Formats: sequence, structure tokens, C-alpha cells
Amino acid sequence: MEKGETTRFELGADNSREVREIMTQVLEALHQKGYNPVNQLVGYFMSGDPTYITNHNGARAVIRRMERDEMLEVIISDYLKTLE
Repeated sequence: MEKGETTRFELGADNSREVREIMTQVLEALHQKGYNPVNQLVGYFMSGDPTYITNHNGARAVIRRMERDEMLEVIISDYLKTLE
């Protein structure tokens, strides 16, 4: 690969349903505890530190069921569809 060339990043399986289930549970727990879900999720996705996600209702364990990059692929893909 030449310098400056764009690297391709491709993931495999369609995890849309599982990501939606995970995010629904995590968002509910964050709301119940009074946290700003956007701030907490950005902190988690950027750092990988699970302590950004509350333990309430097992949300921390739920979000760790899937790798962050796999979740972000679905989240970004869904968002980009809203722009089309």
C-alpha cells in the first residue's frame, strides 16, 4: 500500500438486530439513572472504558456482549441511511 492510500475496513456479519437490542437496553438504563446517553456512549466508544456505562440493569455487561467496532458499524450505517 502506498503512503496516503485509503485503508479499507470491512466487517462481516449483519449484527443490526443485536445492536438494536443492546442499544435499547443500554439507553433505557442510562435514562433511568439520569445520565446523558450521548455523552456516556461517546466516552465508551472512544475510550473502550466500560465504566462510562452504568451497571444498572446489567447495562455494562450487555454493551460488552459485542465489540465496539461492530456496534459502530451498525450505528453509523443506520445514521447514513437517514441522510440518503
